[in-house]
Amino acid sequence: MVGAWCFVDHMGPEALSPDRSIDVAPHPHMGLQTVTWLFSGEFLHRDSLGSEQLIRPGQLNLMTAGFGVAHSEENPGLTSGVLHGVQLWVAQPSSERNGGAAFEHHAELPRLDLPHCTATVFVGTLESATSPVRRDGDLVGIELALHGGDTTVALHRTYEHGLVVVSGEVLLEGVTVTPGHLAYLDAGRDECRMTSRGPSRAVLVGGVPFDERVFMWWNFVARTQEEIAEAWLAWAAGDERFGAVASAFPRVEIAPPPWVLHNN
Repeated sequence: MVGAWCFVDHMGPEALSPDRSIDVAPHPHMGLQTVTWLFSGEFLHRDSLGSEQLIRPGQLNLMTAGFGVAHSEENPGLTSGVLHGVQLWVAQPSSERNGGAAFEHHAELPRLDLPHCTATVFVGTLESATSPVRRDGDLVGIELALHGGDTTVALHRTYEHGLVVVSGEVLLEGVTVTPGHLAYLDAGRDECRMTSRGPSRAVLVGGVPFDERVFMWWNFVARTQEEIAEAWLAWAAGDERFGAVASAFPRVEIAPPPWVLHNN
C-alpha cells in the first residue's frame, strides 16, 4: 500500500472497434473507494444507488462502497477511439468502512502549471490547488502531464508516495520508470525531481502510512477472512446488502474464497 491507496488498475490503452468493446458487468465492492480517471475514451458508470454517470478524460468518478455497493462500467456506444485510464482503490479506515455507500462525479478539477508539466489534482492538495473530492483520510492523487524536461513536484513530508507511469518514461532519482511499474518514495521528503524524455504521463499518489492491516480478496477490502466470506455469501445470495444495478449485462458470479471451500 501507499498510504491508503491499495490497488491500481492501469486500463489500456485499448483500441475500440465495432467488434471490440470494453465493458465491466455488475460486481460488488466493500470497504473501499474506487477512483476512476481517464486519459482518453469514455465509460458509463451505473451503480446500485441508482447513479448513471458518463465519465470523460479530465473528470473523476468517486464511488464509496462502505458496507456494500455494486456497479458496472460500460462502453457508452463508442466503436472507435482508444480507452485509456486508471482505476485506483482507497482502503477506507474502520471509522468509515461500514458506513453507507455514496457516489460523486467531478467534471472539473484544479490544475497547476509546473516547469515542463501540467498537474491536475484529483484528490487532496498540491501547493495552492485543492480538489473538492471526498477524502476519508490524508491522501493525494495527481495526474502529471509531462512535456519533456525537468520537473519538481512538492511532496507532503508526512506522506509516502508512489509514481505510476502510464505512457512514455520518467527518470526519477536515477531510475527510469516505465509503464507497468510503480516507483516508491518513502516519507520525509519535501519534493521529488523527475525528468521526462519527451511527452509522458504519470499518476502520483501519496498519503499518511495506513495504520490498519487490510485483507483483500476479489473486490473486497476487509480486515479478516470472515468478513470476506460474509460479503461473498451476501453477493452469491443476491440479498439487499449490495443491491442491484440497472444494467443490460448479467452480474458477475464468482466461486467462493478458497478458505470457504476448504472449510466446507
